[in-house]
Amino acid sequence: MMLCIGMHSAQAQQYPEKPIRLVSPIPPGGAPDLVARSLAATLTKQLSLSVFVENKVGSNGNIAADYVSHAAPDGYTLLIGMDSLFVINPFLYKKVPDANKEFKPVATLAANEFVLAINPKVPANNLKEFVEYVKKTKPAPAYASGGNGSQHHLTMEMLKARSGIDLLHIPFKGGVEATTATMGGDSVAMFSGTSNAGLIKSGKLKALAVSGVKRSKEMPDIPTIAETYPGFDNTIWIGLFASKDTPDAIIQKLRTEVNKALKDPAMVDSLNKAGGIEPLITTPEEFANLIKKDQNKYSTIIRSLNLQLD
Repeated sequence: MMLCIGMHSAQAQQYPEKPIRLVSPIPPGGAPDLVARSLAATLTKQLSLSVFVENKVGSNGNIAADYVSHAAPDGYTLLIGMDSLFVINPFLYKKVPDANKEFKPVATLAANEFVLAINPKVPANNLKEFVEYVKKTKPAPAYASGGNGSQHHLTMEMLKARSGIDLLHIPFKGGVEATTATMGGDSVAMFSGTSNAGLIKSGKLKALAVSGVKRSKEMPDIPTIAETYPGFDNTIWIGLFASKDTPDAIIQKLRTEVNKALKDPAMVDSLNKAGGIEPLITTPEEFANLIKKDQNKYSTIIRSLNLQLD
């Protein structure tokens, strides 16, 4: 045991001394990948060594998680963890290992919110008008999501329950396909990441409301859903995780460097320009509480929908 402790201590003192891989669970262009690439660029500058992004896509982040969980626990292969992997998937999938048991949280990275976006031809200019339109439309119109159990899906189900509307769910394989379907009129609405701000500004999508507790810095004219339905909040977060056997000393070193990077003006600016993504710095205790709070929220929604995937 003392030999192991000594080896871990030596590893931590030398860390990092070779390139670090950040594994992104989604294709290039989505919020987690944008955060990963901004962080990689900033850490490369800070640490004077290469930090790069590798994409392992599929199964709501489970493929990326499996890859990192089987990598050496030495701090050189890290997971860009979507909150859904830790607060949704354990309640959604029957046969997938619980990521909370496979990883150690390193640090929160960023927070973002969803935008209720509709096809521009839908006759609604605000959330109240959209709700009235849906209630009058028979049969129920369709909405698109990035997949069954995705946050796009569950956020719309939260809105349906709160507003009393009925919408037909059409799941796609990711947010890009859902966006294409909504722009093309195959669905009337979707919850979109703020990374679609460019499409909204160009008029290809119409934004009605954001899902967080405050208005987006990127789109300050768009009201929150809570302004119509008080208390509504679905803010999403992205964090950095290491496999469970990574020495605590390496975790601490990583946390220090990541929190420093999140204060770098260039990184803050790059995240803001990528759709109003906000850096999120927390203590380990705050991060643990955030995970627990969201687990309680999403497990309740998933049970109410009787939703389970293989």
